[in-house]
Amino acid sequence: MAASSSLTASSYSFPFTTSIKSSNLIPIFSCSFPLKHHTLLIPNLKSSSPRIVSASGAAATPTTSIEIEKSPISATPSKVLPFRVGHGFDLHRLEPGYPLIIGGINIPHDRGCEAHSDGDVLLHCVVDAILGALGLPDIGQIFPDSDPKWKGCDSSVFVHESVRLMHEAGYDIGNLDATLILQRPKLSPHKDAIKANLSALLGVDASVVNIKAKTHEKVDSLGENRSIAAHTVVLLMKK
Repeated sequence: MAASSSLTASSYSFPFTTSIKSSNLIPIFSCSFPLKHHTLLIPNLKSSSPRIVSASGAAATPTTSIEIEKSPISATPSKVLPFRVGHGFDLHRLEPGYPLIIGGINIPHDRGCEAHSDGDVLLHCVVDAILGALGLPDIGQIFPDSDPKWKGCDSSVFVHESVRLMHEAGYDIGNLDATLILQRPKLSPHKDAIKANLSALLGVDASVVNIKAKTHEKVDSLGENRSIAAHTVVLLMKK
């Protein structure tokens, strides 16, 4: 991969520098996007203490170790509002041989999400909801699945970055409501663990986070246990 690249995404610009530490290889990436009012740098995050845990509470071994370094930036929205609302959606195919990770919790199942990162459908749509509320590009533009450095990445990295941008813009989470759609497995036994872990990742009290789960009445790929989807709505309030 080249040391630098230039990508275009609407009228936004996101200069940032990242370094990935995996084994003895430390590639350095520098990217810039044409931007209006916003500048983005990936934060100094380490996945050496992963947020993925098993349903029983035991820590799971991360697939990658990533460190992201940044310098100070500004990401204030062009129009300051007393509150902002964002919606996120994500869907992944379910295939045998993959772990099923939802909200950072490893859920026992005979199949999991086929994805470029860890396939955490809940965390991905939470990130998109926060980015959408801030008026920023979606998770696929900031963390593209065409980039090998995100292969198998712990999705908590994406959550921490969206939360950093939110705080930098001067907002806190008012409340978050998420709906998971899957035929199997039943999520009732795992909802409390998912809620607790998501609240910790967001740095908020669990009382402002709500997790719901629905089946798809055996209709289409969701109802046939071939895919999983999630919707999230988030309210951001000015500090």
